[in-house]
Amino acid sequence: MNKMRIGFFGRRNVGKSSLINAIAGQNVAIVSNVAGTTTDPVAKSMELPQIGPCVLIDTAGIDDSGTLGALRVEKTHDQLAKADIAVFVTDSLQPLTDAEANLLDSLKTKHVPTLFVLNKCDVLDDEKNSLEGLVADLVVQKVSTKTGYGIASLINAMSRAIKTEATPNLVDDIVKQGDVVLLVTPIDSAAPKDRLILPQQQTIRAILDKQASTVVVRETQIKDALEKFMAPPSLVITDSQVFGEVSKIIPSDVSLTSFSILFARLKGDLATLIEGANAVKNLADGNKILISEGCTHHPTCDDIGRVKIPNWLLKHTGKQLVFEHSSGVSFPKSLTGYSLVVHCGACMLTRREMHHRMENATDAGVPIVNYGVLIALFNGILERAVAPFK
Repeated sequence: MNKMRIGFFGRRNVGKSSLINAIAGQNVAIVSNVAGTTTDPVAKSMELPQIGPCVLIDTAGIDDSGTLGALRVEKTHDQLAKADIAVFVTDSLQPLTDAEANLLDSLKTKHVPTLFVLNKCDVLDDEKNSLEGLVADLVVQKVSTKTGYGIASLINAMSRAIKTEATPNLVDDIVKQGDVVLLVTPIDSAAPKDRLILPQQQTIRAILDKQASTVVVRETQIKDALEKFMAPPSLVITDSQVFGEVSKIIPSDVSLTSFSILFARLKGDLATLIEGANAVKNLADGNKILISEGCTHHPTCDDIGRVKIPNWLLKHTGKQLVFEHSSGVSFPKSLTGYSLVVHCGACMLTRREMHHRMENATDAGVPIVNYGVLIALFNGILERAVAPFK
């Protein structure tokens, strides 16, 4: 399960790093009186009481100056698309600046749940004056990282916000208590040594959380497994790369989908991704395709994103297409010039980040589809693969 990402934003020297240390109860962020100590976003994984597993992200001040300062501010704004919760930190010594007001507007536009923290309340003389310029609908959390005042209350507020944003169960409404689910997990050259990939791990846990049973097999073991079942499985979930092979073995009256499509629904919007698959028929010679992955890994000779999907697209469309690739955090800010975005299942991205990428594509008028949905299209089983979610 992805950890909730909590971003700390504000001007230089308002106490963002000190606040992270106060919340964590240890020195996880560098603190200095020198303005601009934090230059790049710094992420720290933590296990905090009431909050649980999370990632605290310290960012550079939004009022940084100069050429390098502008780059730091840009990096800070990039975090708005990745934070599940924003902690906006200012101090009690002056009204909001234009840079702060602009950042608050961005948080509101991107619908990022925001906690407004007024730090340095130990030197607050006139509460009314100090709050001048604050947006009326913001609930202010008053704290002092110096004395510890208000920290416990802030943690409670963060906990409530996180529960509101909690990711739903991966198999909600398609698996119920007592079901038996068959998982097909090929072990090929791209499979990590001695472990399952993250989508497979998370799916197993989600099924167990629903008090259902799961049987895990390789694609060569499906027939033997089916013969041993007293009744057909309630659902079969397969790696998308063997969709065609598995669909021929699994009876048509048994629900079938893939790990990638599960994540398409969890992290993005399945209807939009299906529309992206249907747009493949409109591709023409010379069209540029962006293939994007949320993680970084060393490509293999039969890499799905750099080798298999481009070859399948060329074969399926019969067109001469141009392919470009992105991975990790390097998703392009502008999608102008692309005719299609093909995205991975986004198991390493937060829901908010994947939604942001999809919104970028929609705003640019570029169809977007994910690996599993597209591979189902290639195999002529798209309708069957998404049927469990209707």
